[in-house]
Amino acid sequence: MKHSRAISVLTLLILALSIVASGIGLFSGHGAESEGGHPYYTSIRGEQVELYGNGIYKDDSVSAAAQAIAQDGVTLFAGVPLLLISLLLSLSRRIRGRLLLAGTLGYFTYTYASYSFLAMYNPLFLVYVMLFSAGLYAFILVFRSLERDGISFNSKLPARSIGFILLMIAFLIIMLWLGRIAGGWRNGTAPDLLEHYTTLVIQALDLAVLLPLMVLTGALLVRRQSYGYLLAPVVLVKAATLLTSISSMMIGMLRAGVHVSMVELTLFPIFNLAVIGCLILVLRYAQEPAPPASPLPIE
Repeated sequence: MKHSRAISVLTLLILALSIVASGIGLFSGHGAESEGGHPYYTSIRGEQVELYGNGIYKDDSVSAAAQAIAQDGVTLFAGVPLLLISLLLSLSRRIRGRLLLAGTLGYFTYTYASYSFLAMYNPLFLVYVMLFSAGLYAFILVFRSLERDGISFNSKLPARSIGFILLMIAFLIIMLWLGRIAGGWRNGTAPDLLEHYTTLVIQALDLAVLLPLMVLTGALLVRRQSYGYLLAPVVLVKAATLLTSISSMMIGMLRAGVHVSMVELTLFPIFNLAVIGCLILVLRYAQEPAPPASPLPIE
């Protein structure tokens, strides 16, 4: 794999920094119940927002902190091992390793982009930025190597079915986010999920980057076009890790006493299982490239 040294260095940097960031996020504080409850903050819109009040996320809302802590758990106990395994597999020239590596790097890029832009400023800010940057450039290098070398799949891969599943999931999430945003328009106020933050960072990233990419990949797979096969494993790994994080976030929010709609509580775990199933199929039917032919001896 071309640029393997640069990819290895960036990936090892991500492993080290993400262990620090997720470990501190997970274990630095457990709320302010012991001090008489969570503090409140009056937002610029005059709303009372309940803050977490302790640890690295002390200035974030209870809802946002619960989601961040749940995501830190997924990153530390699932994302980090998956990133290490995929790196080792890719270095052994396994195509499945490179596919996993690209998708997992996409997860780290998205995760720490959201931390960089959304989390209230804390001492880990530069760590988030370095993780965002390293993840982005490592992902670009791995994806370019896949694009250059090409990948192939067994003809038994149900590409159209996977494409339709991606299109359905993307459509439902788009409708969910637009419904949340439109709710504020109807009331003439900001959406409820904005709390004391300045804008909807997650919805912006999803609506501008992730969901259009899912739509594009799904449409290409339905039409059985080659670029859809290249994008599919990357999008599926990214979606599987992200949806696992969202499922964990909702559990964390429920434990923190934060309201979660039944629609989200039902849909996201179903999406998660569907995407994991599609990912297993894609990895199962990915074909290792044939070894280069040995040159003929010169007589």
